[in-house]
Amino acid sequence: MVCGVLLAGCTSGGDGPSGSGSPGARTPATATADASPTGVVDIDPARVPKTAGRAAALVRDVIAEPSAFGPDTVRRTPYESDPRRWAVLDGDCVWQRRPLPKDVLASLTRSFEIPASGGRGPLRLSAVVTAHRTAERADWENAGVLEEMMRCPSQLLRPGEVLTELTDVPSSFGDLGNGYADDVLTETGTYTSDELGGPHPYVWEQSRIGPFTIAVSGKGSKGWSRADLFDRLRDPHTKMRAGLRRAIGRDAATVTASPSAPEPGPTATKGGRR
Repeated sequence: MVCGVLLAGCTSGGDGPSGSGSPGARTPATATADASPTGVVDIDPARVPKTAGRAAALVRDVIAEPSAFGPDTVRRTPYESDPRRWAVLDGDCVWQRRPLPKDVLASLTRSFEIPASGGRGPLRLSAVVTAHRTAERADWENAGVLEEMMRCPSQLLRPGEVLTELTDVPSSFGDLGNGYADDVLTETGTYTSDELGGPHPYVWEQSRIGPFTIAVSGKGSKGWSRADLFDRLRDPHTKMRAGLRRAIGRDAATVTASPSAPEPGPTATKGGRR
């Protein structure tokens, strides 16, 4: 449950990142794969990857394709991250790609865009799936996001792109309408870039199911509201969670990913991130 931290919203204080939060500096609790109990899915330990190769294959099967975000969505370049690396917020509050820590088996980020049209600027989107060795380490990833927000009220994604005014809302299974993941962390803020100006709305949502985390993000531009971003992120987030449950659950036949009946999730008033 996000390591027991904060069941109320957190805010950076108004001053102040792309990728997945990293607890990489922490010591892994164990070196074996863990199918820890979860109220979300009856995990079959035999279906939980125990090697980097199997984890990488599962992550690739689960992660969203461009069409999940809508028919007008295209791949950005680069489309996929190096699966041997993930995003880490360094001591200067700058996001860097670093080698995976020992407690992470695999992590993949895909980048998408809805091109500018009809008076709107481009909408930049991402999806991230990460396989940890244990559910505890995945929980620490969520906790690390909260820590990052407090430590770095302003976060540099890359030269010319900054996130500020970050607000985080964590919820454990059964809280705040969360009936679909062990933990959910939603972050909202503002995004400013040399290319697109700003500030524009920014939304990042991450779910944890057992030892896996699934995240989606949207960086707005002219003509895009925060509610628009939540609308675009809802279906891919739901479909990735359903795909993960099918991949690791004992009774996969009971899991569906119908976009016409999406799972309840945080609304645009609750907060968000990457």
